[in-house]
Amino acid sequence: MPRDNILPFYMIYPLPLGAQEEEAMIRDLEYMQQLYPADAKKYQKRIAAVLDKIDYDGSLIYDEYPCRWQMFKLCQSVVAILRREAGDEREEISEEKWAWIEEMVQILLYYEVYKRRHTCKNRIKPVEVLEKYK
Repeated sequence: MPRDNILPFYMIYPLPLGAQEEEAMIRDLEYMQQLYPADAKKYQKRIAAVLDKIDYDGSLIYDEYPCRWQMFKLCQSVVAILRREAGDEREEISEEKWAWIEEMVQILLYYEVYKRRHTCKNRIKPVEVLEKYK
């Protein structure tokens, strides 16, 4: 009896159920992002614009384990953009508040990267995994 067409036990119920749960989780995350305060929404839009520029195949955001230093530098570049924009609007923001903004931008950046890694065309699709074992 040929064993070539027998699937391993973990492939009997393949990923679509998990993918549906993940899509529901992403939708929930997007809804919760709509509830952010005004400043957080502004930072989120700026982060999304920066990530749009580096969203390509082989980008650091799609590495299996993104480098902490590169993610930190990406966060610093977003904060630099926000500082320039605040200077254009003639806002007076203390250094203590900038430290708080920097931490918030870092958290928002990680959420946005997570969302892109799991909703983008670059992720592994269940069909590709199944075809690998045929």
